Order: sequence, then C-alpha cells, then structure tokens
Amino acid sequence: MTMDSSRRITDASYLLAAAALLIALPLHLLPALIAGLIAYTLVGAIASWLEKRLPRLASRELVVAFLGVVVVALLAGLIVAGVAFVRSELAGPDALPDRIMPVIDQARAQLPPSIVAHLPVSSDDLRAMATSIAKRHSEQIQLAGKATLLVLGRILIGLVVGMMVALAHERGPTRGGPLLVALTDRCGNLARAFRDIVFAQGKIAAINTAFTAIFLLVAMPLAGFHLPLAKTLVVVTFVVGFLPVVGNLISNSLIVVSALSVSLGAAIIALVFLVLLHKLEYFLNARIVGGQIRAKAWELLLAMLVLEAAFGMAGVVAAPIYYAWLKTELKAEGLI
Repeated sequence: MTMDSSRRITDASYLLAAAALLIALPLHLLPALIAGLIAYTLVGAIASWLEKRLPRLASRELVVAFLGVVVVALLAGLIVAGVAFVRSELAGPDALPDRIMPVIDQARAQLPPSIVAHLPVSSDDLRAMATSIAKRHSEQIQLAGKATLLVLGRILIGLVVGMMVALAHERGPTRGGPLLVALTDRCGNLARAFRDIVFAQGKIAAINTAFTAIFLLVAMPLAGFHLPLAKTLVVVTFVVGFLPVVGNLISNSLIVVSALSVSLGAAIIALVFLVLLHKLEYFLNARIVGGQIRAKAWELLLAMLVLEAAFGMAGVVAAPIYYAWLKTELKAEGLI
C-alpha cells in the first residue's frame, strides 16, 4: 500500500467516524452511545486492574465476559435504584401534593401578590390542578412515557453492545481490510477520550457533591434552615455534575429555588455558597478536565455552544466527549 492510499484510508476513517458521531445526535442515539462507552470503559479498566493483581487468571476473555455481565447488571440496577430513590423521596405521586404544599405556603410570603393569586390554596386544590393539566395534555404525557421507555431500552442495548465490543477486543487484533483497522483506531481514540473526560468530570462532580451535601444536610439544618427535597438535590447535583458548566447551573438553580421556598435569608446564604463553590469548581475544571485533555474552559464552552445550536440539549451533553475525541485525534496526528 502506497503512502497516498494509506493517507486516503485514514482520512476516510476520520470522515466516517465524525459523520457517525454527528448522526447519532439527530437520531437520538446519544444515550446508547454513552451507555456503550461506559460499559466498554469500565469492563476494560476492571479487567486490566484484575490482570495486574491476579496474573494467573485462566482466561482474560472469560474474565471480561463475566465482568461485562456484572457491569451491565450494576449499571441497569443503578438506573432503577435512582428512579426508586426519587420516588421514595417524593413519597409517591399520591403524597406529592402534601409534600409540595408546605413549600408553596412558605413561598407565598416571598412572592408578589400577582403570582400568589394563581397558587393553589390546599393539597386538594393542587391535586385538582394537576389532574386538569394531565387531562389537557394526556397525549403529550403518553408520548413522554413512551419516549422514556424508548430511551431506557436504548441505554440497555448500548450497555450490552459496549460489553460485546469489550469482549471482542480481548479476542485479538482486528482482522479485515485497512479501512476497518483505521476505524478501529478511531473507536479506540473515542473510548480513551471518553474515559479521560468522564473520569475527570466525575472527580469534579464527586467533590462538588460532597461540599453540597455538607451544606444542605449539615450546615443549613444547623443554621435552622431545612430545605425541602435536600437529599434529592444532592443526587441531582452529582448526576448533572458530569455536564461541564451547564450541570452546575442546573443544580444551583434548583438549590436556590428550594432555599427561596424557606426564606429569603436562606436563599441568600445558598447563593453565596454556590458562588464560592462555582469558583472552586472553575479552578478544578481548569486543573482536572483541562489538564486531562489539555483544553481550556472557554474551549469546552465554545464546543457546547456550537453543538447546542445545532442539536439542542443533546449537543450540550455530547460536546465535551466529542471535543475530547477531536483533541485526541489531533494529538495522535501531531498537529497540536
């Protein structure tokens, strides 16, 4: 194979990989892609860790297959457990109005009369309002339920595919034509970029969640402020913490709204804490994520802005992963 033909094959693999990643967004396959990358990364990392400590394992392929089943089961269990936790925290749909009414009553003193006039006055009033809204939008609710089940199904399929790819990777080098080999290299770089960005962002999310948990569950109650749904807010903070910048805005907004329902003083305290925590997270983002993929905060923000404009919220989620992959490929080519 000549150098020119090899270069054309490599360029073709770049175009095909980029096209596949972009097409995944309008086809709503991003959840399956992320789930597959998570399964592939975890299985490979755990298998390598076991191989170093248990070098006499009979078959690495068998270990990978076993780990794949365990990882897929655990990830699926975490999804179910997360839904069950939120439902238990909200005390179920029937008790939800009773949990929300104290928040509305407390917020009534903080809001202008023009807004207070439209608020429900009792739990029964809130139930009637919710029932009326549900009847008016029953078709949309049914579609949302079907869409949620479809997303969960795609996530499960993505987990299984990720496990199968990890198992195929252990069976030896890729066999096939030069384009297949080049595409395998692109997939390997994508997996490494995903590992770098997610593990780095996971560290930031864990630190952010730890400080938020101390603030919501310890400091605020000691100060006499008991925020509603505090434990749920901690869980939400960790989950959305994997989204750079945007996740921070989501969790901060929810915490401030929850604090405002208690009192204006609690909201001011929460806002000051979150501003300080945001400054710390900005420093951590520059040190951990930026150091991992050698990207500055403004680069990630620009990537999220462009993909959000093109693909909506899915683009915001995909931007850090896609940008990390792009930088990985540029480094491999020696361009940066």
